[in-house]
Amino acid sequence: MPISRSSRRLLTTAVGLGLLANGCTLASNDSTHSTSPVVLGFINGGTTSFHRCLQTAVTETTANNLAKVLTADSHGSKSAELRNVRYMIARKVDAIVLLSVDASALDADIAAARKAKTPISLIAVTPSDDSEILGAAISDLPGMGKLDAQWVDDDAAGKPAEAAVVSGDGSTSSNLMVGGFTKNLADNVRVVGDERGMFDRATAKAAAARLIKAHPDIRYAFVANEDMAFGAREAFDAAGAHSVKIVTVNGTDQGLAALKDGKFAATVSNSVRDLGALAVTHTLSLLRKEEKDKIARIDARLVTKANADTAPLYCDTNG
Repeated sequence: MPISRSSRRLLTTAVGLGLLANGCTLASNDSTHSTSPVVLGFINGGTTSFHRCLQTAVTETTANNLAKVLTADSHGSKSAELRNVRYMIARKVDAIVLLSVDASALDADIAAARKAKTPISLIAVTPSDDSEILGAAISDLPGMGKLDAQWVDDDAAGKPAEAAVVSGDGSTSSNLMVGGFTKNLADNVRVVGDERGMFDRATAKAAAARLIKAHPDIRYAFVANEDMAFGAREAFDAAGAHSVKIVTVNGTDQGLAALKDGKFAATVSNSVRDLGALAVTHTLSLLRKEEKDKIARIDARLVTKANADTAPLYCDTNG
């Protein structure tokens, strides 16, 4: 039987309380601090709701595992990200856990950590050569786009149809998701337009308005997150295009409600809570040499009105 969303939160808390009750501690890998708790340096990439949820998951999971965490925010700046890496090195953290602003910043980050002999673990992306990182916790971004594409293919049932894309900001993660969607559509579904929504609802609304004006026969729209999808829905409805079916990504409470009332046709669960928790537990396991596989993945799941009640918790707002 599927575990309810509230039960998942209680189970996570119980794990932490169980560790406390048994007096367990996680010792630092540094032999000079063998009785001290592990200290992680978490570097966030921004301040959106995604980033806030991720940081909550990281800090709570670290505490539940009796470790400590220092935090820093790069505010979307690659140069600030490198400064934060150097800051964590200077604080002598046992490992850096990094959500990069963009994959193009990783070479400098990893080089700095390698020079200082500070292990670095990544969130959401991996370099082409993972030999220089401790590990990574990732979502299957192309797989998320693919799941939405499969829903569209099933719904179109072989009939010709037009689709549009409201993408993110051109970052690596956004492009991987969009590519997963466009590359896995059947030949009968043609993508007629792609506009960036910049992960901003108002920008996405304007992008969707341009798309429906230029292509009034759009039947499907892939929108790279649910917040943008709400803006796209407003634009389509304002243009009288109520029949456009939106497929998107996240699985937030608001998104699940939109599935139930018909605003969205499908979404793909991308639990930030699970991603942040996995980033911490996987990093700690690698530091303790309990885990050999460098890359750990959270599962993606297609969610529709029919199974919305059992979707994974996106963000623990009651943490």
